[in-house]
Amino acid sequence: MLALLASGLSRSSSNNKLAESENSAQNSNNMSWGTELWDQNENLAIHTNRGIDALDKFANFLRDRVAIETEYAGKLRRLVKNYQPKKKEEEDNEFTSVQAFRNLLKEVGDLAGQREVVSESLQLQIIAGVTLLSKTLREDRKKCLSDGATLQQNLTTQLSSLDRAKRNYEKAYRDSEKAVDSYKRADMDLNLSRAEVERYKNVMTSKIQQSDDAKNEYANQLQKTNNLQQQHYSMLLPSVLNRLQELDEKRTRGFREFIVGAADVESSVAPIIARCMEGIVKAGESINEKEDTFKVIERYQSGFTPPRDIPFEDLSKCDPDSVQESHYSNSTSNHLTIRGTMSANKLKKRVGIFNIFGSNKEDFSDLPPNQRRKKLQAKIAELTQNIAQETKARDGLMKMKIVYEANSSLGNPMTVEGQLNESEHKLEKLKVDLKKYQGFLEKASQVPTATSSPQASRNQLQNGHRTSRHSNGSADDHHDDGDDQPDDAGSLSRSDSEDNVAQIQNGHNNNNNGSSASPESGLGTSHTSLPGSGQGSANENAIGEDTYYETEVETLNPVGKCRALYPFEASSEGSIPMSEGEELQVIEIDQGDGWTRVRRENNSNGWDEGFVPTSYIECTLYA
Repeated sequence: MLALLASGLSRSSSNNKLAESENSAQNSNNMSWGTELWDQNENLAIHTNRGIDALDKFANFLRDRVAIETEYAGKLRRLVKNYQPKKKEEEDNEFTSVQAFRNLLKEVGDLAGQREVVSESLQLQIIAGVTLLSKTLREDRKKCLSDGATLQQNLTTQLSSLDRAKRNYEKAYRDSEKAVDSYKRADMDLNLSRAEVERYKNVMTSKIQQSDDAKNEYANQLQKTNNLQQQHYSMLLPSVLNRLQELDEKRTRGFREFIVGAADVESSVAPIIARCMEGIVKAGESINEKEDTFKVIERYQSGFTPPRDIPFEDLSKCDPDSVQESHYSNSTSNHLTIRGTMSANKLKKRVGIFNIFGSNKEDFSDLPPNQRRKKLQAKIAELTQNIAQETKARDGLMKMKIVYEANSSLGNPMTVEGQLNESEHKLEKLKVDLKKYQGFLEKASQVPTATSSPQASRNQLQNGHRTSRHSNGSADDHHDDGDDQPDDAGSLSRSDSEDNVAQIQNGHNNNNNGSSASPESGLGTSHTSLPGSGQGSANENAIGEDTYYETEVETLNPVGKCRALYPFEASSEGSIPMSEGEELQVIEIDQGDGWTRVRRENNSNGWDEGFVPTSYIECTLYA
């Protein structure tokens, strides 16, 4: 029972609220400013002015928002432009992370475009409409207020006329009353003559007539005033106030439509923005760390095998010279590139070698085996594509020539003959190149995998047998023909440039069969036999022709001088000792690796020039 009673009460309450809301809506529809606010003309004028000011404020808000949207879109586009990959970074486009970042930039650029769409739509659709509505409302309001003021002025004028007629009537009535009293007194006065009594009577009659005329005028003005006042408050003024009401409702309705319109502009680009977000998420999910790892391996894999164990050499059972020569042979037999090692960055500053696994040879024989095969395969694919394109061009020219020969009015066949010959020549050259590179690839595929790496040569040098950089390079290079094995001779180390200068100054040849791998030099092991060396073998000269550095050596002029702050013992290849306080010439300043190339001013210790730690000296450069 209680539950049924509660549910009944609840339904009754909800029905009452619904009825109240309907009655309120009906009453609001029946209510108007003309009837309900007939005496609030001033307040309504203030209210409508404030409403139009609020509309203008909304327009200013939209303008500021448009400016922000435009600025935001512009900054997004500049951001995308600033972070676009540079041309030198195009080789990294194969990595999924780089591709994802490029896709991210594209989606952010699309987002900037959508913000520009929002800005333009708000400017053209919303702000223009708000501005026009505000201008129209102000003009209509001004006209309504002017009409209301005219009606009020007419009513005020009529009330003034009524008040003036009333005052005239009151004065005439008082004068008539006085005239009647004067006549009555004169008529009762026996001392007055008949003529005098008649005069008083005429005055009374005149005053009474004036009173009646004033009364009639007052009555007439009162009727006019009542009619005008009734018409003013029942028709004229309500009409003006209702126009103000319509104006204010138009402003309110426009306010609603413009706010909804601004939201619609934003909503219209929301699906595109959502797709941009989906694209960004898809770009992020496309990143595959395993695939990138594989591509790094594929790009930088040299094909060398790790170094084998270093054999023990019992010097008591072997000839020291033969042992040393065997070390020379081991270190020089593997002409392995060091461009993939950490020390390559330092070497690149000194001698300007090419990028990692770059090549300046036609058959790429100066690259590691894997990289050489990749380069050759890419070259073959490029040539195959070019042959296909050139074949299509030749076939087109041949068809054109046949058509011209069949109908000479279409063209002269001889004009196509030269182009056809040129195409045939290009095609023949491409086929020759293709056959040549296929031969290179076949040879490269037959090359056995190297049994040692640059690290192996470095270990061999660190096994207690370091050769002097002033010793003659008598070791032979044990390798096959350059076409059968990649010639990956290392780049120049510091000792190379020193030996070059020493050769010029001392008139004899010095071969470096390995450079220091100590922490002081920061350089990897490299074979640095220079071309044209008198002591080297023919194979060494052949190898020297394949290196990256220049064969002509120029004596460097000093760029300053320095003084040794601390004594330094030369414990690595390419460095020279110095004593505290010794003055030296600066040949090459520090390139960021912590070493400065110097030359001894005198030749007291038999050293010409080399590298010393930059922190051990105080330099003064020439202007």
